Amino acid sequence: MSRKVKYDLAFKLRCVKDVLEKHQSIVRVSDSVGIKEVLLRKWLQEYEIGGLKGLEPKVSNRTYSSSFKLNVLKAIENENLSLKDARLRFRIPSDSTIITWQRNFATFGVNGLESKPKGRPITMNRKPKAPLTRLEELELENERLRCENAFLKKLRALIQAEEEQRRGQSQKPYKN
Repeated sequence: MSRKVKYDLAFKLRCVKDVLEKHQSIVRVSDSVGIKEVLLRKWLQEYEIGGLKGLEPKVSNRTYSSSFKLNVLKAIENENLSLKDARLRFRIPSDSTIITWQRNFATFGVNGLESKPKGRPITMNRKPKAPLTRLEELELENERLRCENAFLKKLRALIQAEEEQRRGQSQKPYKN
């Protein structure tokens, strides 16, 4: 399932072009189209770094390898990149993703960058059931037949009640 994109590429490009080519202010463009200034500034930065490709939607639920995460952290350290610069350079959707990587790396080292399995862990080991004895099979069949019998009795009673209700409605005299 893909993420819903609120603003399409053409809309983002039009807003960016209004600021860069028509020399309109960020405040004016954001007010005229109804978006926040921060979002428009982000689009401008992404366009300046990556061009049209920078405005394309980023995959938010992407999984990154531990080597990629380590490369991003090394680039931040060696080249003194800010979170914003690293995010734009490596096309990461959010600064908070990098912050999480930094925290995990500082706490657990390289092992902290390994991807964790998603979803709920399996808590119950299912053991194969032993075959039933003849007595147990007969008891289960007996229980199933009792349930079926009780169900049919209730169904018959409901049908009779509906028929009596219909008969009762058709026999009532009409009053003026």
